[in-house]
Amino acid sequence: MTSTPPRGRPRGFDRDTALDTVIRVFWRKGYEATSVRDLSQELGIGQPSLYNAFGGKRALFTEAVGVYDHTYGGFIDAALNEEPTAALALRRILTEAPQRYTRDGLPPGCLIAGGDAGTDDEDVHHELSELRQHKTAQIAAKIDDDTAAGRLPEETDSAATAAYVMTVLSGLAQRARDGVPQHDLAAITRMASAALP
Repeated sequence: MTSTPPRGRPRGFDRDTALDTVIRVFWRKGYEATSVRDLSQELGIGQPSLYNAFGGKRALFTEAVGVYDHTYGGFIDAALNEEPTAALALRRILTEAPQRYTRDGLPPGCLIAGGDAGTDDEDVHHELSELRQHKTAQIAAKIDDDTAAGRLPEETDSAATAAYVMTVLSGLAQRARDGVPQHDLAAITRMASAALP
């Protein structure tokens, strides 16, 4: 009498390792260009096992973005939390971005900046747009704190300055995806930093 192996995840399946693989696929290809077949092939599991472990592609993307933000992103939050002033935080963010977007062994660019490129899925676009807007608001709040404390001029436009920094980061991420080397990206950030309050 032969026993039938239980259905579900394959033996030896490590969910965290699998999720890291998924993050890199979405990071490299974006949501729209990534198929369920791509994901199952990268993980070496069947599509039913993929659904059992993570749910559909949409749910998997949401989980991947959340883990990405804490594991591979996070440098914006760290700078805002650790630096005593907005000026230092913003310059640190711009200084670190070229290295962050060109790390060896990882896809270039940024999943949050470009993961929704080319998609017609409004939920995906909304999810990443909300994340980008949240980070912009965090930067603006740091600037407002400094303005209120007299460390920046009263006329400092926190919303425009925050949007400027996020726009530079988005451009850097795209340039990194285009293969622009780190030292060229760093030259851009030096110019961008000089324009900050």
